Amino acid sequence: MIKKLSLFESNYIGLYLRAWDDMAIGPSKLDKVQVEAIEECLKVDLKKSRMDDSGMYGIFSVMNSNGMILSGLYRKKDLDFDTGQRNVLFLKDMINAVGNDIVANDHGAMVHEDFSKKSVQAIEQTLGVETVQGTIGGFPTVGSGTVLTSKGMIVNPETTDDEMEILKDFFKVPVRLGTANFGSPMVGSSIVANMNGIMVGSDTTSIELNAIDDVLS
Repeated sequence: MIKKLSLFESNYIGLYLRAWDDMAIGPSKLDKVQVEAIEECLKVDLKKSRMDDSGMYGIFSVMNSNGMILSGLYRKKDLDFDTGQRNVLFLKDMINAVGNDIVANDHGAMVHEDFSKKSVQAIEQTLGVETVQGTIGGFPTVGSGTVLTSKGMIVNPETTDDEMEILKDFFKVPVRLGTANFGSPMVGSSIVANMNGIMVGSDTTSIELNAIDDVLS
């Protein structure tokens, strides 16, 4: 299933939501209609959180089946939703926007080049997968320029064929170039997806939808 959505008058829905195959988190200000649309499409229970007034959980969190990483701007005592059996890390690093700077699935993780070695080790331990530092298509913010699920990966249009082959081997999924929201390369900020469904910003064109659906469905 694939659906268009806007949140808080923004088509960059990936700023506000973080999802994996079994759960999603988002801001407490989401209304009933939005919650129902998200849960129906992604087939998960949405955890509404009040941890952060901005509600930008797409920027400040990342997860796979094994773990969840939250920005060090948050505190453990503020965690107000059930993360299941996941390891949880509040990452204290100069880089705070972990959702923009980490991309992961259950096979691997790639992170911003400027994370400290200590942070990279902590990320690897929490997510339980091999973790490497790098860029994708020239983007050091590897999370905002990509979408990665258990089924596939969309990368920004500047990504080379050689890079795509490396990513395919590392993450063990098909990889395809793509944009969303009428040409935006920031697909991680424009798309929220898991193995069950795909949500895209409302400005996404039919051509973009077909490409997104092809690799993530």
